[in-house]
Amino acid sequence: MRSAIIALTALVACGATTTAPSGPIRYEGIETRLLEGDLVSFYVKLVNSGIAQDVTDYAECAAAQYALIRGYGFARNVRTLVDEEGGVWVGDAVYTISPALPRGPKTLDAEVTVAECARRSIPTV
Repeated sequence: MRSAIIALTALVACGATTTAPSGPIRYEGIETRLLEGDLVSFYVKLVNSGIAQDVTDYAECAAAQYALIRGYGFARNVRTLVDEEGGVWVGDAVYTISPALPRGPKTLDAEVTVAECARRSIPTV
């Protein structure tokens, strides 16, 4: 029994691969690519995060600001991929932008979202 506990402890220790944050989140940039029509890709990068949600939030802020810049009021998330390696988090998110509220569960009101991003000090495009 004791050897099973030691083995389990070793396996748990080996599984901890995420680097712990060492300060405030640093937002390292946003790359925006128009894919086709109203479909836009956002590549974001940040460090000193402990969770994938920070990456998702950063991409959401970029998409909301981009929608406003293009004269639209709404965005809808199509997909977001998040990866972390050595404390560097990256996200590749795709959104549609539109002048009217799009159908779907992951929609954003661009003005409301940008205001919330500013309140939380999350940069936008």
